[in-house]
Amino acid sequence: MTETTRRDEIAAGLAGVEATIAEACQAAGRTREELTLVAVSKTYPASDVRLLASLGVRNVGENRDQEASVKARECADLGLTWHFIGQLQTNKVRSVVGYADVVHSVDRPRLVTALSHEAVRVGREITCLVQVALDDDPGRGGVVPAQVTALADAVAEAKGVRLGGVMAV
Repeated sequence: MTETTRRDEIAAGLAGVEATIAEACQAAGRTREELTLVAVSKTYPASDVRLLASLGVRNVGENRDQEASVKARECADLGLTWHFIGQLQTNKVRSVVGYADVVHSVDRPRLVTALSHEAVRVGREITCLVQVALDDDPGRGGVVPAQVTALADAVAEAKGVRLGGVMAV
């Protein structure tokens, strides 16, 4: 597939997503500017991230640190906002804090502590979304609804991180 063809394919897919977002905004009485589109590039190469950026996408998400860290490094010149959207093990925090601006999967106090420590160490501020489990699947992660407030308070009180909201699975 040629570069031009791949760009056209990505542009068409993005246009379809934008049309769906526009319809949803109209139905909800909201403006498009109120929403942030996070393009998840899972399993696709950094060259696709570059094409998305050339089409105006500024927020990119990944759920695996090994893939995300490489892409973020390869696309560092683009000024993108990187979102880590997968379950995060504390042993991966150092790497994730190195590139991610937003972590969508904060689901335990120990993770808040690790993110805070590393963010302060490197002089960054990471936006955290508290991940709420709405089902009984322990493999998906997330804090039970009854513990959301306590975890959100822990994020709000920690240095180097800030509470950005919640994410439900």
